[in-house]
Amino acid sequence: MKKIMIADATLRSGAAAADGVLGFKEKIGIIRQLERLRVDVIETAPLRNGKSDVLLLHSASSIVSGVLSCPADLNEQSLRAAWDAVKGAKHPRLHLLAPVSTVQMEYCAHQKPPAVLESIRTLTRIAREELNAELEVSLLDATRAEPDFLAQAAAAAVEGGADILTLCDSAGTLFPMEFAAFITRLTEAVPQVKSITLSVECSDALHMATASAAVCMNLGVTQFKAAIQAPELLNLSDLADLLRLKGRSLDVTANLDMTAIHKFVGIIAELMQGPRNVSPASELAEESSLDGSFRLSQNDDMESVASAVSRLGYELSADDLGKVYEEFQRIASKKEIGSKDLDAIVATVAVQAPPVYRLKSFVITSGNIINAMAHVILEKDNEEVQGLCDGDGPVDAAFRSIESILGRHFELDDFKISAVTEGQEAVGSSVVRLRSNGKLYSGKGVSTDIIGAAIRAYLNALNKICFDEEEKA
Repeated sequence: MKKIMIADATLRSGAAAADGVLGFKEKIGIIRQLERLRVDVIETAPLRNGKSDVLLLHSASSIVSGVLSCPADLNEQSLRAAWDAVKGAKHPRLHLLAPVSTVQMEYCAHQKPPAVLESIRTLTRIAREELNAELEVSLLDATRAEPDFLAQAAAAAVEGGADILTLCDSAGTLFPMEFAAFITRLTEAVPQVKSITLSVECSDALHMATASAAVCMNLGVTQFKAAIQAPELLNLSDLADLLRLKGRSLDVTANLDMTAIHKFVGIIAELMQGPRNVSPASELAEESSLDGSFRLSQNDDMESVASAVSRLGYELSADDLGKVYEEFQRIASKKEIGSKDLDAIVATVAVQAPPVYRLKSFVITSGNIINAMAHVILEKDNEEVQGLCDGDGPVDAAFRSIESILGRHFELDDFKISAVTEGQEAVGSSVVRLRSNGKLYSGKGVSTDIIGAAIRAYLNALNKICFDEEEKA
């Protein structure tokens, strides 16, 4: 029997319609259920919301064992951004959305037909030769495209190196047999299409998407787009019923878990309704007191945590936000998280930079009748560098000594120190926040000596600044 692939477009199509309703937690929940259903491809929505969309893909990469697909618009910036977001998946796929009807080219892509063809050629080449990515090209509104231009677009995609070509009945105007004739005409006009995976996106506008899929199974189509609660697309439950009842006569099979389909579809449909018992990020400011403190719980989603991190003054990358949220979830399962807790989490897991400066030794002299004096020796590139300064207390003197070594001053945004253990041999933990070029960097240090903990925290933040500056150089 011929094996077909099922590409689920719930997040790309259905969730896009509910934009602003679905939170990070719900989207991850949907991905988990689709993974349990054993769909072959999970398509996410295009990157529209910056870091939160990138973070979703990074988080999904550790969950999805099949193909994780990220759509890209018809321009190089979108293509490269989509690949950067999805390339960490076990089986990443780039999904290039190429409008080919006159209406979509003019009003959606704002490009003339020759420019669209050139974009398809250029972007498929970049995807294959530079990014080495598995590439799917979807010809949007293909059933309303001019036949000659559609053939040129399909040929350009195949010649450029596309692995999968998807023909979309976006308008939903074709009866099943008309769709079958449309597929036949294209494969005859562009025979090289048969050398790659042919895919279809059947519209359910006439409630005939299942019938259209059935006729396409006899025409060499091996990938079918489906979704849950997306009226414009083939329903995943209907496709499962078709395969279960008529798969043998159609001589096709799929990886989909037929026995659990309705159970998991029900769970996904419930998740599509939006968050349950979650404190929205917009409520965070209202719950915060005037001193900037707040309380977060395990029920708070990624957007709430990201908002809290932003209120603390940090600008983190998507990778660092993911690490912070993962650590937040671990700790929040045991206790509520306050602003100081979140600050410590950021200091502990975000931007773990290789040490440029290491602490070799320090000597502090202090008393009630003399100014505090600090002598700090650091190691950089296997060479010792040292500084000697006085200050308003031992910690201030130590920080000034480090600055004398660097020959530059950083604004000390915040400094905290607390006991981790009890008794005379208590271990001290310190968090230091430095501001450089308007950006905050936090560091954490632990030592049985509170001055040592403060110095280590300062160096931890300093090394992050050095790492960031080197990356931008």
